[in-house]
Amino acid sequence: MSTLSSSPKQQPPWQVIVLVSTHLDPKTLAIASCVCKSWSISLSLDQLWQPLCCSHYPSLSTLHNNNDNNNSYDSVVSYRRLYALGQRASNRRLKQPSKPCVSISNIIFALNIYKNSVCVVSLVKNGSQLSFDKKGVFRFDIDVEQWLRNSGSAADNKNGDLGTFDALGAVKVTWDVILEGYKGVFNVMNCKGKGRFVLGLEGWFSEELPPPGCCSSDTVSGLMADLRLGLKVEDGRAMVEKISAGILSIVSWRYLFVDDALRYLQHFLV
Repeated sequence: MSTLSSSPKQQPPWQVIVLVSTHLDPKTLAIASCVCKSWSISLSLDQLWQPLCCSHYPSLSTLHNNNDNNNSYDSVVSYRRLYALGQRASNRRLKQPSKPCVSISNIIFALNIYKNSVCVVSLVKNGSQLSFDKKGVFRFDIDVEQWLRNSGSAADNKNGDLGTFDALGAVKVTWDVILEGYKGVFNVMNCKGKGRFVLGLEGWFSEELPPPGCCSSDTVSGLMADLRLGLKVEDGRAMVEKISAGILSIVSWRYLFVDDALRYLQHFLV
């Protein structure tokens, strides 16, 4: 016993390490490869990582023998590296997007309605003054009648009168967002004569939004500015009673959440 205990410890042959490693999951395998240089070499063999890579990231495994034009040996990508690339890509895909660098309170909303080039409604509100959807969606309503009364716009002939229904094709709506301090402006909507009106109900305007500034101008953003005019009839004339506005995804046909809308707007404002 004393002879055995005094004998120097022998390192297990690398073949044993490889046999054991076939029973390890990818994370444990990667950790074990950090023990020492010999373990790193043994546990980085393609015969260990090929089945893992083919199982988890089959599309990447085809790049293993994708040599460059010189067909040099160095251009062969190891299966361990391909697995690591696939895992990082998956983590980035699942990663929660960062918080937008602008907030609702940093933005001023300016909405104007024109009839025959005459402004009949002009609203300017800070985002903190708007009441957004309770579910956190980027959609808000403005009581135009109350706004006109409180702002005294009626004295300036801005009373929300769109005239008779047979002449509503001349209605134009604009919607701008301005970063506080006038550091940036983005025109969300500039829509003329494209609204669809229903007598006594509402007028609806929509306009496709451009892609973020980091994308090609030919790219489709998949987003749409949506603005609705709540109308009432007085003496045969259409009067703007309420404005509802938001940013809609034409992929899911749902309104964006506030943070998603802010991330989009900051491309143009910051």
